[in-house]
Amino acid sequence: MTRRLISQGSVFEEKVSYSRAVVDGDWIFVSGTTGYDYETREISPDVAEQTTQCLKNIEWALTEAGASMKDIVRVHYILPDASEFEACWPALRAVFDDVRPAATMFTAGLIDPAMKIEIEVTARKSEG
Repeated sequence: MTRRLISQGSVFEEKVSYSRAVVDGDWIFVSGTTGYDYETREISPDVAEQTTQCLKNIEWALTEAGASMKDIVRVHYILPDASEFEACWPALRAVFDDVRPAATMFTAGLIDPAMKIEIEVTARKSEG
Protein backbone atom coordinates (compact mmCIF):
# COMPACT_ATOMS: atom_id res chain seq x y z
CA MET A 1 0.00 0.00 0.00
CA THR A 2 1.32 3.40 -0.97
CA ARG A 3 1.26 6.42 1.29
CA ARG A 4 1.10 9.77 -0.51
CA LEU A 5 1.45 13.25 0.97
CA ILE A 6 -0.39 16.25 -0.45
CA SER A 7 0.69 19.82 0.24
CA GLN A 8 -1.21 23.03 -0.48
CA GLY A 9 1.63 25.42 0.29
CA SER A 10 0.41 26.79 3.60
CA VAL A 11 3.18 28.43 5.64
CA PHE A 12 1.96 26.35 8.58
CA GLU A 13 2.58 23.12 6.63
CA GLU A 14 6.25 24.05 6.40
CA LYS A 15 6.60 25.50 9.90
CA VAL A 16 4.84 22.64 11.69
CA SER A 17 5.92 19.83 9.30
CA TYR A 18 2.57 18.42 8.26
CA SER A 19 0.71 17.66 5.05
CA ARG A 20 -2.61 19.09 3.92
CA ALA A 21 -3.67 15.50 3.31
CA VAL A 22 -2.32 11.98 3.61
CA VAL A 23 -3.57 9.26 1.28
CA ASP A 24 -3.22 5.73 2.62
CA GLY A 25 -4.87 3.20 0.32
CA ASP A 26 -8.52 4.20 -0.09
CA TRP A 27 -8.40 6.49 2.94
CA ILE A 28 -7.72 10.24 2.80
CA PHE A 29 -7.01 12.18 5.99
CA VAL A 30 -7.28 15.94 5.46
CA SER A 31 -5.64 18.07 8.14
CA GLY A 32 -7.49 20.84 9.88
CA THR A 33 -8.09 23.35 7.11
CA THR A 34 -8.80 27.04 7.60
CA GLY A 35 -10.37 29.72 5.45
CA TYR A 36 -7.20 31.12 3.93
CA ASP A 37 -7.39 31.64 0.20
CA TYR A 38 -4.05 30.22 -0.91
CA GLU A 39 -4.10 32.16 -4.20
CA THR A 40 -4.40 35.57 -2.51
CA ARG A 41 -2.91 34.59 0.89
CA GLU A 42 -5.85 36.38 2.54
CA ILE A 43 -8.56 35.37 4.96
CA SER A 44 -12.02 36.93 5.25
CA PRO A 45 -13.06 38.32 8.64
CA ASP A 46 -16.48 36.63 8.14
CA VAL A 47 -16.93 33.12 9.58
CA ALA A 48 -19.42 32.10 6.87
CA GLU A 49 -17.00 33.15 4.11
CA GLN A 50 -14.16 31.35 5.91
CA THR A 51 -16.31 28.22 6.03
CA THR A 52 -16.90 28.36 2.28
CA GLN A 53 -13.15 28.79 1.68
CA CYS A 54 -12.32 25.92 4.08
CA LEU A 55 -14.58 23.68 2.02
CA LYS A 56 -12.94 24.83 -1.23
CA ASN A 57 -9.51 24.05 0.25
CA ILE A 58 -10.70 20.62 1.37
CA GLU A 59 -12.23 19.95 -2.04
CA TRP A 60 -8.88 20.82 -3.65
CA ALA A 61 -7.07 18.32 -1.40
CA LEU A 62 -9.61 15.58 -2.06
CA THR A 63 -9.42 16.16 -5.81
CA GLU A 64 -5.62 15.87 -5.61
CA ALA A 65 -6.17 12.57 -3.79
CA GLY A 66 -8.55 11.26 -6.46
CA ALA A 67 -11.67 11.67 -4.33
CA SER A 68 -14.53 14.12 -3.88
CA MET A 69 -16.56 15.77 -1.14
CA LYS A 70 -19.09 12.93 -1.47
CA ASP A 71 -16.39 10.56 -0.14
CA ILE A 72 -16.20 12.29 3.25
CA VAL A 73 -17.18 9.99 6.10
CA ARG A 74 -16.08 12.07 9.13
CA VAL A 75 -15.83 15.81 9.79
CA HIS A 76 -14.61 17.83 12.76
CA TYR A 77 -15.44 21.52 13.07
CA ILE A 78 -13.27 23.61 15.38
CA LEU A 79 -14.31 27.16 16.28
CA PRO A 80 -12.91 29.52 18.92
CA ASP A 81 -16.43 30.93 19.41
CA ALA A 82 -19.24 28.35 19.45
CA SER A 83 -21.85 31.09 19.00
CA GLU A 84 -20.58 31.59 15.42
CA PHE A 85 -21.24 28.00 14.35
CA GLU A 86 -24.81 28.62 13.22
CA ALA A 87 -23.57 31.17 10.65
CA CYS A 88 -21.61 28.29 9.05
CA TRP A 89 -24.60 25.99 8.59
CA PRO A 90 -25.75 27.18 5.13
CA ALA A 91 -22.29 26.50 3.62
CA LEU A 92 -22.11 23.14 5.38
CA ARG A 93 -25.60 22.12 4.24
CA ALA A 94 -24.72 23.06 0.65
CA VAL A 95 -21.90 20.49 0.68
CA PHE A 96 -23.01 17.85 3.18
CA ASP A 97 -26.80 17.70 2.87
CA ASP A 98 -26.66 14.49 0.79
CA VAL A 99 -23.36 13.21 2.21
CA ARG A 100 -24.30 13.25 5.91
CA PRO A 101 -20.87 12.42 7.39
CA ALA A 102 -20.39 11.69 11.08
CA ALA A 103 -19.61 15.09 12.62
CA THR A 104 -18.43 16.78 15.79
CA MET A 105 -18.00 20.48 16.64
CA PHE A 106 -15.31 21.52 19.11
CA THR A 107 -14.55 24.87 20.67
CA ALA A 108 -10.82 25.59 20.88
CA GLY A 109 -8.33 28.34 20.26
CA LEU A 110 -6.75 28.40 16.79
CA ILE A 111 -3.17 29.31 15.93
CA ASP A 112 -4.06 32.69 14.35
CA PRO A 113 -6.73 35.00 15.81
CA ALA A 114 -7.93 35.78 12.26
CA MET A 115 -9.07 32.15 11.94
CA LYS A 116 -12.70 31.67 12.95
CA ILE A 117 -13.12 28.03 11.87
CA GLU A 118 -10.99 25.02 11.08
CA ILE A 119 -12.39 21.89 9.43
CA GLU A 120 -10.79 18.44 9.40
CA VAL A 121 -12.17 15.56 7.35
CA THR A 122 -11.62 11.87 6.74
CA ALA A 123 -12.70 10.41 3.40
CA ARG A 124 -12.70 7.02 1.78
CA LYS A 125 -12.46 6.77 -1.98
CA SER A 126 -15.58 5.35 -3.55
CA GLU A 127 -15.35 2.33 -5.79
CA GLY A 128 -15.73 3.19 -9.46
